[in-house]
Amino acid sequence: MTAHILIVTTSHNSMGNGRITGVWAEELAVPYYAFLDAGHTVTLASIKGGPIPFDPRSVNGEEPKPDGVTRFLADRAAMQAVQTTPAIAQVDIATVDAIFLPGGHGSMWDLPASRALAERIATLDSQGRVVAAVCHGAAGLLAARRRDGVPLVAGRKVNGFTNAEEEKVGLAKTVPFLLEDRLRALGGDFVAGPDFQPHAVQDGNLITGQNPASAQMLAQRVLAALEGFNTHAAERATTAPRRQSVARSNVGSMVNSSCGVSTPRSA
Repeated sequence: MTAHILIVTTSHNSMGNGRITGVWAEELAVPYYAFLDAGHTVTLASIKGGPIPFDPRSVNGEEPKPDGVTRFLADRAAMQAVQTTPAIAQVDIATVDAIFLPGGHGSMWDLPASRALAERIATLDSQGRVVAAVCHGAAGLLAARRRDGVPLVAGRKVNGFTNAEEEKVGLAKTVPFLLEDRLRALGGDFVAGPDFQPHAVQDGNLITGQNPASAQMLAQRVLAALEGFNTHAAERATTAPRRQSVARSNVGSMVNSSCGVSTPRSA
């Protein structure tokens, strides 16, 4: 089954110290193609809408770029999409099966401040749909709350760019807060891996990755989670007619009850 995956990025392009930032290209491009190549539909959105800013170090740095970034930069359709994103407040999530938040230091400023993003994450999470973030993208989880007002990350295994990694890149004093500290303060069970190595954590439908090197691993976990939900949906579709027949025979006007369980819909 084809899933609809919504990718939401930062619109923030400055660290306030004269340094330009934005989304980290690898964290957007690698999952983007993992999802597309698996046959899924991908929608790009950003906090404010319009062009997505890229951290120049992730596209023009001295280190070799991952294949996904090179492919993305040469992809006319992808580059057109990043120039014309809708604002998250304008996005209807009725057909969304998974939401994914790539990082980049810009995410630390505007993702936690977006009420529209927090509300959509909370809704999708409450429906059992996949909620995923990598690196600083986990900042987008901070404002999300469950229906009882408890932070979405409370009591759940979670991950993101660590304090140690922030110190090693020299930006611990520049970012508005340390992501690991904030996730822990909200009750998240922060599970760190080795610095700058691939590491992803999954707690039910919540999937988080630690750093740019974790983008591919996280994307594969999202795909596996979607496959599991699709299998469950197929099983429910097979048994639904029998359940409905039984319900009608027992209680006349009753319909098949699947309250509280939401399954992915094809886009």
